[in-house]
Amino acid sequence: MATANTPENAALTVRNLSIYFGENHVLKNVSLDVAAKAVTAIIGPSGCGKSTFLRALNRMHELVPEARMTGDIRLFGDDIYAHGIEAVVVRRRVGMVFQKSNPFPTMSISENVTVGLRLNGARDKKFLAARTEESLRMSALWDEVKDRLHAPAISLSGGQQQRLCIARALAVQPEVLLMDEPASALDPLATSKIEDLVRELKKNYTIVIVTHNMQQAARISDFTAFFYLGELVEFGPTAKMFTSPSQKRTEDYVTGRFG
Repeated sequence: MATANTPENAALTVRNLSIYFGENHVLKNVSLDVAAKAVTAIIGPSGCGKSTFLRALNRMHELVPEARMTGDIRLFGDDIYAHGIEAVVVRRRVGMVFQKSNPFPTMSISENVTVGLRLNGARDKKFLAARTEESLRMSALWDEVKDRLHAPAISLSGGQQQRLCIARALAVQPEVLLMDEPASALDPLATSKIEDLVRELKKNYTIVIVTHNMQQAARISDFTAFFYLGELVEFGPTAKMFTSPSQKRTEDYVTGRFG
């Protein structure tokens, strides 16, 4: 059972969340609160339900036919799975950055940033240009690409492409940003830039990040949740989780004894 050491200013409130893929019970009765304007790291060995949990927070599982969910997820008090609430509306409020950068290859750098806005009906060129600059500045990419905004997005390096994907997610002004191992495919320098960016973004955004990297979780997160075999074993402030965890399994995992 997880330690009930939850933040007071919750952006996301998860209660009794279970997720099934067909007969496979992947996530088991998870409850936790995600603090607003803070970084919450999700850690645990492969196959323990980390990404499954993350994708439930913006209704990504609806794209999987055999998936079903029980429990309750609220975003600033709003039930994101309530009848009549469209998934696209939830995903505007809860953005996502994936493990592998996925810029649209046929679009330019600037078109990648504004694609979500244009899909939502934005047409004003001044507005789109301003939001492009703002989003690229927030993702620490503006100075590197400002003179080639019309170049193909795939002309960027891997680390730049990932920051472009972050800019694309930020352009629609979400309240929460989900990141599924955003630096796992990057070199140490690009990883450092992503980590610096996460620290900066938490001033204005709630961030939930899945990571296999214990040092990364310790460096950038305020809270940490340890998942194992589909269960939330322990959750609390990162400093406590890494120095004096309540559960033996947590201690064994963060010290590298298993996983």
